[in-house]
Amino acid sequence: MNLAILQARMSSSRLPGKVLKPLAGKPMLLQQINRINKSKFIDKLIVATTIEAIDDAVVTMCKENNILYYRGSLENVLERYYQIAKIYNPKNIIRLTGDCPLLDAEIIDHVIECHLNQENDYTSNTIDPTFPDGLDTEVFTWKTLETIFHKANRPSLKEHVTLYIHENPACFKVENIINEENLSNHRWTVDESEDYELVYRIYEALFPKNPNFTFHDILKFLSENKELQRLNEGIKRNEGLQKSLTQENEN
Repeated sequence: MNLAILQARMSSSRLPGKVLKPLAGKPMLLQQINRINKSKFIDKLIVATTIEAIDDAVVTMCKENNILYYRGSLENVLERYYQIAKIYNPKNIIRLTGDCPLLDAEIIDHVIECHLNQENDYTSNTIDPTFPDGLDTEVFTWKTLETIFHKANRPSLKEHVTLYIHENPACFKVENIINEENLSNHRWTVDESEDYELVYRIYEALFPKNPNFTFHDILKFLSENKELQRLNEGIKRNEGLQKSLTQENEN
């Protein structure tokens, strides 16, 4: 079984409550799930949220829309994944994050298919990014998750699920999926208010005409509305990870 685990919480420090902010009349997280569910290779999807009271809202949204969910540690995200995997015993886990409402099922499936064909331990399009930030997809085996769960001995390794693999690539069979054109300058993830403004504008323009719009449609729209790309161009990729590592080094 290929199990998608979508981590999501309300307590973002930079944009609190972002996962349930509206996009084209629906919560951002629900729009993202609808896009993920178009995948041909994902057999089951679980929303991994926290036991914190603020995330009761995420659970309510899941219940109202018949979406499976799991509640676990706020800071130890890796443990959330591990406990979910113990319940469902998947062969492969697809890691997705709730700040990427423009995820494209075609790209998700491409990463999964490469992972399956090459029998990798870990496959992603994030090691050397060439896709827009916000189309991030990571796939790893249950055995790989067990390994990193038992090896993770720092807070940053527990907060950022696959960081151990990125720091120790020689220990695993790893493949990085590269796009034909380097589009890593595009930022389609939602961490700041400027990010949300961009994604909101994309949904308002594309969703009414075609709810199944693809990343090619987004690129075309942005090429015709170049001023929108400037909304969030000053925000750096992976600021959350860098913040975690800096704090860890200071302690």
